[in-house]
Amino acid sequence: MVTAVNLPDKSVIVVCFLSCYTASTMSDRCYNCFRPVQYCLCKYTKPVDPGVKFVLLMHPKEARRQRTGTGHITHVTLVDSEILVGCDFSKDVRLQELLHDGQYFPVLLYPGENAWTAEKDGFRETVGGKKLLVLVIDATWFCSRKVIEASPFLLDLPRLSFSGQYRSEFTFKREPRPEYISTIESCYYLIKELQAAGLADKDADPEPLMTVFRKMVHDQLQAQNDRIDGKLPDTHAYNWKYRKKIEIPENVR
Repeated sequence: MVTAVNLPDKSVIVVCFLSCYTASTMSDRCYNCFRPVQYCLCKYTKPVDPGVKFVLLMHPKEARRQRTGTGHITHVTLVDSEILVGCDFSKDVRLQELLHDGQYFPVLLYPGENAWTAEKDGFRETVGGKKLLVLVIDATWFCSRKVIEASPFLLDLPRLSFSGQYRSEFTFKREPRPEYISTIESCYYLIKELQAAGLADKDADPEPLMTVFRKMVHDQLQAQNDRIDGKLPDTHAYNWKYRKKIEIPENVR
């Protein structure tokens, strides 16, 4: 091997050591936000308690995708939120416990012809004095359909959608359609609409959701540019797709 690359033994040793060090450093993760330690987002988060309970139904693939997923930082930010991982939630003990808890009015955040919106006449009266329990499928749109196929009972729940039209700020990741937004953005915009309708605590400030999200986007864009410049190792097989440096938008700088 040394002869083939025509390098002295010491150089090989140094290269191997640096490679191991980089891999080890990048693999160390924060066990709260699940980001690499050097990109930990916890110090940018602040608790948000809108008086609504969010439960993220996380597809197993999403649970393994820490580079671009927003589910964990959503959970870290939202007070009393929970993450349940799976595809078939019909036998999930915790979810069934929540759905049968009389203090909650459960809804599935999912588009549909008969979906409620926060401002729709009769929705507030239908919720009554109960606390909203919002189920959010945390997955790609392809995988979210897999969750619905495996857990068709979810579509029997009242559906909740948005009154407004929103566009994602997830500039690092391309969505199949412009109106598809990330989990953390979905929770942010829904809280804003629920507050306007008197269905969430108006004193709760949801902005920390977007603050930490924009920091995550900034870190991803900066890391990609650094890989192109050779400042970071090219550790991902699909990085060949990203060879042009990306201008970091003003709102995430």
